[in-house]
Amino acid sequence: MDRIRIVGGNQLRGEIPISGAKNAALPLMIASLLTKDPLVLENVPRLADVKQLERILENHGVDIAVHGRRPGSDRMDGQRMTFHAADIADTTAPYELVSTMRASFWVIGPLLARAHEARVSLPGGCAIGTRPVDLFLFGLKALGAEIEIDEGYVVARAPAGGLVGATVSFPKVSVGATHTIMMAATLAHGTTVIENAAQEPEITNVAECLVAMGARISGIGTRTLTIEGVSELHGATVEVIPDRIETGTFAMAAAMTGGDVLLRNARPEHLQAALDVLGRSGVHLTPEANGLRVRRNGNGILPTDVETQPFPGFPTDLQAQFMALMTMSQGTSTIRETIFENRYMHVAELARFGADIRVDGQVATVTGVSQLKGAQVMATDLRASVSLVIAGLAAKGETTVNRIYHLDRGFERLEEKLSRCGADIERVSG
Repeated sequence: MDRIRIVGGNQLRGEIPISGAKNAALPLMIASLLTKDPLVLENVPRLADVKQLERILENHGVDIAVHGRRPGSDRMDGQRMTFHAADIADTTAPYELVSTMRASFWVIGPLLARAHEARVSLPGGCAIGTRPVDLFLFGLKALGAEIEIDEGYVVARAPAGGLVGATVSFPKVSVGATHTIMMAATLAHGTTVIENAAQEPEITNVAECLVAMGARISGIGTRTLTIEGVSELHGATVEVIPDRIETGTFAMAAAMTGGDVLLRNARPEHLQAALDVLGRSGVHLTPEANGLRVRRNGNGILPTDVETQPFPGFPTDLQAQFMALMTMSQGTSTIRETIFENRYMHVAELARFGADIRVDGQVATVTGVSQLKGAQVMATDLRASVSLVIAGLAAKGETTVNRIYHLDRGFERLEEKLSRCGADIERVSG
């Protein structure tokens, strides 16, 4: 099993290209099920989750072609891919494919909309809480679907004439449920209104893709989406937006090491709340024409409190990375996790570096220490794993991060990008 070895203490200096957003690429790939025409996606990141979703879509009959990078692009830029679902060959998404990745459950929306039936295994993925699918089923039932649970599978059937538009008012914000119901509603009869919709940039990326495919969606980027169903969608060419979580992660890595890094292609407006928090912690952030510059030149890290919130608030997917940063702050910080339960599994691993962290329910109190020390640590989920890398970059001595398959699910060529900016980091096989 691969692991990452880090010798800490080097400042990060240079340029890091930001990859396409995993959380946009996956639903964009799934949207290909809605049309018999090809859907071309630019800037698709090369990740384990992308490869897994390719296998799931191929099982449904999607032909997938990888065209490589665009002419003139950096060798780390994402790939160009075509997804062609001329026919839906199979409406079952089996356990052995779905169990490793939660986002794969989202195929249930397009399958119901186009094929009027779906049999999808209950999902798996990172163990950061139960994250139930009740909101997905709530929305699909509102569109007229009949749903039952059979031996670990969600079995869904649309009415004889297809799904029917309705008002879907989510009791809480859910990115996955918003994606799923929005995609399903594009082919439903009549008008669907999604109230309390997620507003994440990835939702906007997918909504604009659907519009390019012929869908009629208004209210994009707001809490209320209105979708007028159409009889069919056509192909389109769409670019995956830059990954705001990767942007925030590398910004915190640069802040942790006291470096000066240009995050190329970053879009600051996609993570303003996180950048505001970083600014309060003493990090200098400067938008530039081709990205975002992050600097911390000799100043200490200031203790800063944060609470995770749905977009446009501070992202839960940056909570672990920010906690790593606060372990070396000049004082005490509190972090409140409001999105997922059981998302502090990285605390025990950060303690191996000598971090001082106390957890009381959903609140973590972090008292900064003057120096972290390298350690043997183990990744527990995707975002937690990269927090250990951030700590290792600043720790004195050698750090080994084990079980890095979690990292490969969401970060493209992490160690290569960091090493190009001066980090002493390498992947070790076996």
